[in-house]
Amino acid sequence: MTDKFNDNSGIAVSGHIKIHDPMSGEVYVDKKNAIHYENMSIALAESLANQGQGMIYEMSFGNGGTSVDPTGIITYLTPNSTGTNASLYNQTFTKVVDDRSTANTDPVRNKTETRHVSGTNYTDIIVTCLLDYGEPEGQDAFDTANDTDSLYVFDELGLKSYSPSGTGRLLTHVIFHPVQKSLNRLVQIDYTVRVQSLSGV
Repeated sequence: MTDKFNDNSGIAVSGHIKIHDPMSGEVYVDKKNAIHYENMSIALAESLANQGQGMIYEMSFGNGGTSVDPTGIITYLTPNSTGTNASLYNQTFTKVVDDRSTANTDPVRNKTETRHVSGTNYTDIIVTCLLDYGEPEGQDAFDTANDTDSLYVFDELGLKSYSPSGTGRLLTHVIFHPVQKSLNRLVQIDYTVRVQSLSGV
């Protein structure tokens, strides 16, 4: 008997982030990220089934992804991509990027959109998040921090899904060299999640 769920095409999900200053053009981070495949599968199913949850909702930032020894050598932890309750190592700030949410205070610069080229077998989800000069509250005035454990010296971030309970699932996680957010700099994150059909690949 043929299994009705047996389909050799499949779906692949990949991600890439670019962290930069939109005023100066300086690029701080440009790399791929880890996908939490279990949580992503739940989110895709919830979204397709119109369950009112599962969509990308917020971008979370943390400072627990690396350690720096006295000589300046950086040790990178492994991204958290297993277990439905996975989280950042030490989340210190979160921003809503769902531009349809009333909790998003700046939907023009913090938004989620899709891009597709007709005839291709993939669609990109583009998530844009801007940390303005005045945020987060309590940041240093200048980007000269010596302590990489400071709350707003970020070395990890991830996308989380929406949940009515307020605790969304971690969909992606990326760890990078420490980047300080301070009053004297804008920091923009351009986060691309590519959903690709494996048929014809």
